[in-house]
Amino acid sequence: MEEGFAIWANPSSPHAEGRKAKQALEGARARVKAALAWDGEVIFTSGASEALWIALNRAKVDRRIISAVEHDAVFRAAPDAEVISVDGEGRVDLSTIDSFERSIVAIQHVNSETGTRQPIVSYLPEIKATDGLLLCDCSQSAGKFALPACDMAVVSAHKLGGPIGIGALLVRDYAMLEPMGGHERGYRQGTENMPAALGFAAALEAWEDQSCTEIEEAFDQVHDDIFASGGHIVDLGAVTSSFLHAFAHPTMSAQAQLIRLDAMGFAVSAGSACSSGTLKKSRVLDAFGVPDDVAARTIRVSMGWSTKPEELEAFAEAWRSLS
Repeated sequence: MEEGFAIWANPSSPHAEGRKAKQALEGARARVKAALAWDGEVIFTSGASEALWIALNRAKVDRRIISAVEHDAVFRAAPDAEVISVDGEGRVDLSTIDSFERSIVAIQHVNSETGTRQPIVSYLPEIKATDGLLLCDCSQSAGKFALPACDMAVVSAHKLGGPIGIGALLVRDYAMLEPMGGHERGYRQGTENMPAALGFAAALEAWEDQSCTEIEEAFDQVHDDIFASGGHIVDLGAVTSSFLHAFAHPTMSAQAQLIRLDAMGFAVSAGSACSSGTLKKSRVLDAFGVPDDVAARTIRVSMGWSTKPEELEAFAEAWRSLS
């Protein structure tokens, strides 16, 4: 990012400084595509929320369909969308929709509150059979898992240790979107944030170089300690991420856990980070069918890009002290 600030100019300007900035921006775009193994197009955005808005509001479709367990940003971007429920194992139940013709269908790859991982590959044939478009929110999975087969994907830099204020909409073909004028080939308004794009690329490449085996093994030990203390993973019967889980305490409310753990130096949340300030029951947990009394005692525990095994060991000890 420091390199980007040193050569910053408007990448859309035709003068020499602008052309140099444009070259750096396009270099970052190519690096992001390579790191994510994406063979389509990359539209840089201010983050995942904007990328979701562009996909859901500029796609050349007649209908918008979203799963009941999507991030709040999806519901804000498409307030009038049809909603698909999930089954008893936490999987999106496509049978609740008659047809996906001329629609864009938003399904999150890894849920941001529970870590539930959707089997995206099994949804694609039915959606594509009637010319639907599949949009996957990969904010929680990009860099950790291979991107799923989809028409559009959303990624966010700060989930990977990159800068805030930069994300991307990955799209197979620009022809899937109505242009809106402005920058990014005319598909996004606002001057491009070239320094942050460079930081995004660097963060993805740094994540590629990390070995996560040791930290995942340490997280497994956290599970064991929580079970031994009477708590449990909010198990939805589906495949879950190895980086993020929802844990329910046997007696203590989620808010009380947050206060106690924060005092001991641990940053966890109740629900997604964007809605954890509210005392309402999580909409996502409700859609997953989690009973009210369990949801009220459930916190989200996720590993950051810099989390160390010893920090997880200390967290397990802190959990055991909760009563």
